[in-house]
Amino acid sequence: MKLYPIETGNFKLDGGAMFGVVPKSIWQRTNPADSQNKIELSMRALLIEDEDRLILIDCGIGNKQSERFFSHYDLWGDYDLTTSLARYGFSKDDITDVFLTHLHFDHCGGAVEWDTVNGGYELAFKNAKYWSNESHWLWATQPNERERASFLPENFMSIKESGHLNFINLPQDGNYLKQSPLGFDVIFVDGHTDKQMLPVIKYKGKTIVFVADLIATVGHIPLRYVMGYDTRPLLTLDEKENFLNLAVEEEFLLFFEHDPYHELATLTQTEKGVRLGATYSFTEVFGN
Repeated sequence: MKLYPIETGNFKLDGGAMFGVVPKSIWQRTNPADSQNKIELSMRALLIEDEDRLILIDCGIGNKQSERFFSHYDLWGDYDLTTSLARYGFSKDDITDVFLTHLHFDHCGGAVEWDTVNGGYELAFKNAKYWSNESHWLWATQPNERERASFLPENFMSIKESGHLNFINLPQDGNYLKQSPLGFDVIFVDGHTDKQMLPVIKYKGKTIVFVADLIATVGHIPLRYVMGYDTRPLLTLDEKENFLNLAVEEEFLLFFEHDPYHELATLTQTEKGVRLGATYSFTEVFGN
């Protein structure tokens, strides 16, 4: 097995929305805001090369939306999914599986593209199985008003219509699924959105957790730092507390999707609760 961090692009969101009730005077120490109160974020995917499978975890915002849509998110930097895959010698056609942690546009927008020749939408990864879970699929396709703007049908309906949609079964007990069909474990969390999935991957003697929107950036590690976007923030608190304690106990390496400056981090227990231990680049830890 070999893992590769895949930079799909960067964007910005309102810092107040990203930190909920946490005062700006506190959160701006770790996540400085621009003149419009927006903070810098990444959309970092993870590629798993495992024998004859090439599994992509999330795929960024994509490029098929309108200029007006993208203008709200201040895209910045030079990264894109195609170039990042090519850096390691891969193309979209090589991908065998696309695992979507959830179906918000910044996580799954790259799953479907606009066919510039024939018109209409087409799968970006035409040879891949796409993985969600049935509970979250129903949540996304019958959206509540709070999340409606984040669930864009053009980002995922073609997956089902093409017959490429697959569901991961929920664990029979608790929120931890051992040995999913993709070979890694999955933690299910419901605070941000219903049945978000966090991959737990054993790699070179370490345990990596792709934390997605449970912990967006290093600045979001303290327990009470919960995003204003979360649909069930009190549930996030419970889920996050359980995860932070488990992460310290099991010495997890956190893989950040949305932190543009930190790929990996460890956690440590302090008198004030679980806090950041150290940050690392992927290369520092694994030498890729």
